[in-house]
Amino acid sequence: MQGQAEALIGAARALDARGFMPSKSGNLSVRTAAGCLVTPSGLAYAATGPEDLVEIAPDGTVVAGHRRPSSEWRLHAAIYAARPEARAVVHTHSPMATALSCARQGIPPFHYMVALAGGPEIRCAAYATFGTQALAEACVAALDGRKAALLANHGVVALGGTLAGAKALAEEVENLARQYLALRAAGLDPVLLTAAEMAEVFEQFGDYGRAG
Repeated sequence: MQGQAEALIGAARALDARGFMPSKSGNLSVRTAAGCLVTPSGLAYAATGPEDLVEIAPDGTVVAGHRRPSSEWRLHAAIYAARPEARAVVHTHSPMATALSCARQGIPPFHYMVALAGGPEIRCAAYATFGTQALAEACVAALDGRKAALLANHGVVALGGTLAGAKALAEEVENLARQYLALRAAGLDPVLLTAAEMAEVFEQFGDYGRAG
């Protein structure tokens, strides 16, 4: 558990340093035998230590820790319940992806790296108030067959078989959002990859182990 805690804090601080977690926003978790280990509510990541993390059961009951879990614990719990392969969840408010989410638009297949999220596009979930079960359910729906999604007027969620994988995917979603918005800001219409072209991408990713 100590190793998981240190990795979780390291990932949170790295994302915060990149401006992905403004005003104590965003949250991360890793699956545990009891449920998940999640970042606490309302504590700056620079000031968060291993003792501040909270282990919760799937129903939100605190198993270990002295702080309140993230207000988005329902989102994390719902993803772990729906996706047995998920070992980590990263939720950010990274600027460009969040901006796109405020238009309630996803990311289409303008670049082959969109396939890293598991499908031909990155969906934007239906809007729901933060911290609610409705948001958790909307997120799980948008993640069906995917490993990342935008949350309308909110931010980004990425899951992975490892914490490093979930973090890297959240970072790539921000990169793709930045490129996509740059195209649109320049008045250019992105040429979207076809279904057949994306199918070739998935085949290549399989060969290189990129879609695991």
